[in-house]
Amino acid sequence: MYDTLKSDFEQALYPGCSMFTRLSGTLRLFSLKARNGWTDKNFTELLELLKEMLPEDNMLPNRNYEAKKILCPMGLEYKKIHVYPNDCVLYTNDFATLKVCSTCGLSRFKKKIDGSSGEEEIEGPPAKVLWYLPIIPRFKRLLAIKEDARNLTWHENGRKCDKFLRHPADAPQWRGTGEGYAECVAESRNLRIGLATDGMNPYGNLSSKHSSWPVLLVIYNLPP
Repeated sequence: MYDTLKSDFEQALYPGCSMFTRLSGTLRLFSLKARNGWTDKNFTELLELLKEMLPEDNMLPNRNYEAKKILCPMGLEYKKIHVYPNDCVLYTNDFATLKVCSTCGLSRFKKKIDGSSGEEEIEGPPAKVLWYLPIIPRFKRLLAIKEDARNLTWHENGRKCDKFLRHPADAPQWRGTGEGYAECVAESRNLRIGLATDGMNPYGNLSSKHSSWPVLLVIYNLPP
């Protein structure tokens, strides 16, 4: 993965081009897509046009899917884990191969009628899915960026200490959380995290049966 990213970083967008590499050109275009809210279809049409306009043998991807493959190594991983319908347990580790819940007996998958026979039930999509975003790679990325790493120590080095409450670090509870962990508190870059969760309807429609239950981690080190 690193070798592919390095190769795209070093490869000129087209022969003789000194301003853009395959990686930087794709990244700039994808940034425009994100800022302007272009659809995948719009972006593909733009890439196809630009590829025709550029000199022959250019290395610009011609589809949104190909552009995402180039940028994929720069992203942060996520995992989709199937969940028992009644939230008994996750289909992972020792339970990864199970298709029926050993506790409540419900199927791992939604059932649907086979279109060819019209009678036989076949496995459909998973009944419930957990999107897991591993936190360690995200913490590493945060500490790898100079400005963000500096902000992580703001509560110790940049905060104005007076009688006013502007940040969780100004509260007595902040000092209380470090009791018994002197070594951890001594390093200002160590993260203090709050856990928050609540149900939500992402579509804002009360008649919709779809709902999400995000679990959020809030980093208290950062300035307000």
